[in-house]
Amino acid sequence: MEREVRVRFAPSPTGPLHIGGVRTALYNYLFAKKMGGKMLLRIEDTDQNRFVPGAEDYIFQSLEWCGIKLDESPVHGGPHAPYRQSERKPMYMDYALKLVNDGHAYYAFDTAEELDAMRERLKAAKVATPQYNAITRNTMRNSLTLPEDEVKELLESGTPYVIRLKVPRKEEIRLKDLIRGWVLVHSSSIDDKVLMKSDGMPTYHLANIVDDHLMDITHVIRGEEWLPSAPLHVLLYRYLGWESTMPEFAHLPLLLKPDGNGKLSKRDGDKLGFPVFPLEWHDPFTGEKSSGYRESGYLPEAFVNFLAFLGWNPGTHQEIFSMDELAEAFSIERIGKSGTRFDINKARWYNEQYLRAKPDAELAQYLLAALAEHNIACSEEKAVKIASVMKERVTFPQDFWREAAYFFVAPETYNEKVAEKKWNNAAVAVFEDFKNQLPNIQEYTADNIKALLLQILEQHNMKIGQVMQALRLALTGLEAGPDLMAIIEIIGPDETAKRIETATEKLQAYIPS
Repeated sequence: MEREVRVRFAPSPTGPLHIGGVRTALYNYLFAKKMGGKMLLRIEDTDQNRFVPGAEDYIFQSLEWCGIKLDESPVHGGPHAPYRQSERKPMYMDYALKLVNDGHAYYAFDTAEELDAMRERLKAAKVATPQYNAITRNTMRNSLTLPEDEVKELLESGTPYVIRLKVPRKEEIRLKDLIRGWVLVHSSSIDDKVLMKSDGMPTYHLANIVDDHLMDITHVIRGEEWLPSAPLHVLLYRYLGWESTMPEFAHLPLLLKPDGNGKLSKRDGDKLGFPVFPLEWHDPFTGEKSSGYRESGYLPEAFVNFLAFLGWNPGTHQEIFSMDELAEAFSIERIGKSGTRFDINKARWYNEQYLRAKPDAELAQYLLAALAEHNIACSEEKAVKIASVMKERVTFPQDFWREAAYFFVAPETYNEKVAEKKWNNAAVAVFEDFKNQLPNIQEYTADNIKALLLQILEQHNMKIGQVMQALRLALTGLEAGPDLMAIIEIIGPDETAKRIETATEKLQAYIPS
């Protein structure tokens, strides 16, 4: 019988969730949805020294904001609870002891000083990478070199120890990666990793394998940084007798800096002015605040669409996908092997597309919320009109207020370059007639407003191009913007007249004498 596809996202609560981690979660989720399987969240908190308060809640909130729905987790529960490794602590020692009893692991009693001395000896001997491995283990204090009765005495007396994996000295370890194909690693390049620490907590390597097996994980989709550890994990599956149900592996390419030179970091985001975390993060120790995509104005669906394309492509020209469409199109085979450059401009483009696709009434709510903060009254009908006019010119929801403030607040300053070039007596004469005749328009629409302006221009023997920038300047103070006739329709004839009068007074100095 074919196994149900089960994947997991297993972050450590050591700080905010990096965008690369969110992408890993997303790919797991898309694969599970595509295959009709399940996705679970497991919190890998075995390293208590690096635990950061609030980090676990941050992980949950980030996934929820992205629309990644979990089947099992510490919050949702499930048949394989508990889903925090710290709560599963008692079981790991049993598996570590099984490995010791079967000759695949051993107790190591080396002190920190003895380990340092070993590394110094190897450095002096010009060994490039000093390791505790199949060669050096024979010179150290462990259950492979000490007499059995001494090992027993050390254990009974409570002498601190770790349990290390006994990696074979000469063996070729093969691993089939779904993205990279066959990976071959010689065991001589792998050190005897610690499986159980002296505080009784397992390391990532042991806990990860035990939990993936017990939780019946079928596919491990994780970052490229874990590829060097994969052969070690293959050994653990073999030694624990689980090789036949070992999950398939897929190691995702790195997210690279915008220049392609190295892995994307928080420092890059700070330097270049973009977030690297999904949500804003407040460091509980330093008080430092890091920006998030949500607070920066990115829509979750735009963020997810952008993220999906950082390393994967559907093989078509389609770029806009809903979450369901992404799941339908997703396949591990279309994930690239090489790292992907991060391009924040593409993220902004996605946000623009998703904003423009929203109904005007929904976009109006962003503007109304900002107006409420500034204690400015506005009808919903007017807000909808402004949203309709402005949506092709905004990237983020907050831009509706930032870019459309002149609909509510008359300009106090004017673009000097436009004033010097376009403000003149001829234009002022047209504007005077225009403002006086605006109240006479029976059906006050942008089309009728334009028709009036053209009629007046004809009377003055002028073309529309001779006055448009000057008229925009009078009404908005700016050089460019959306359809000017639509602006005049929205602000109304009285406000238009008032602004023309103010501009005529304030810009008098720009009229050539």
